Amino acid sequence: MKKLDGKTAIVTGSAMGIGEGIARVLAKHGAHVMLFDRDDKVFESAKAIETEGFQAAGFKVDVTNFDEVKNTVAEVHARFGNIDVLVNNAGVIRLGNFPEMPNDTRDFHIQVNINGVWNVSKAVIPYMIEKKYGKIVNMSSVTGYMVADPGEVAYATTKSAIIGFTRSLAAEMAEHQINVNAICPGYIYTPMAQQIGKESNPDNPESVIEGIANAVPLKRLGKPEEVGELAAFLASDESSYITGTQVVIDGGSTLPETTSVGV
Repeated sequence: MKKLDGKTAIVTGSAMGIGEGIARVLAKHGAHVMLFDRDDKVFESAKAIETEGFQAAGFKVDVTNFDEVKNTVAEVHARFGNIDVLVNNAGVIRLGNFPEMPNDTRDFHIQVNINGVWNVSKAVIPYMIEKKYGKIVNMSSVTGYMVADPGEVAYATTKSAIIGFTRSLAAEMAEHQINVNAICPGYIYTPMAQQIGKESNPDNPESVIEGIANAVPLKRLGKPEEVGELAAFLASDESSYITGTQVVIDGGSTLPETTSVGV
């Protein structure tokens, strides 16, 4: 028997990158995975998982729109009968120096990285409370929580907020047997990492990726599937006595006292 057999899981921001990797791993471990994303590619990603012989379905949904989220979550519950796992992965990053950063950029980060997590959690939790069971995994970051880099004030602010959200929600939901934890990734090789490379050095973005990898003690960026395995652990009953904490997965990049990644 697989560790997530019989579980229904929602993964937001799962059309690509870390979210897609998480969805693939949860499905591999037996979960029926609902992929949420505002990008049409979500259907292709869900189909690819099904082609591998696992259970998945794609839903085009904007996590910043609560009514849209609530209706989609209700549809999932009606079709599949329960919602056991929620992975709040949807997130954005836009680099920019603080003095010149427009408020629209700040608000964009808040809408997706904070309000998106709030909206999907609020829509899902009533079903978990009713069942007296649930696993919520929020995607934070080592940025803001443990380290800081120039140009990431908006991103760091929102990802730090997710730590507070996770701890407070865990305390409130414990009586309902709902575990709430956060994952804090370091540099993972995703479209977001590639975007950082392009914004930092448009002429040679791969040099940025190489610089980051060289600064990580394990000398590489992480893989989305490695984050997925951690998410699967936190989504399973193997982690039944873990709640309100944050787990770092960064290849040791936060170990050095000072680190330059060439960004």
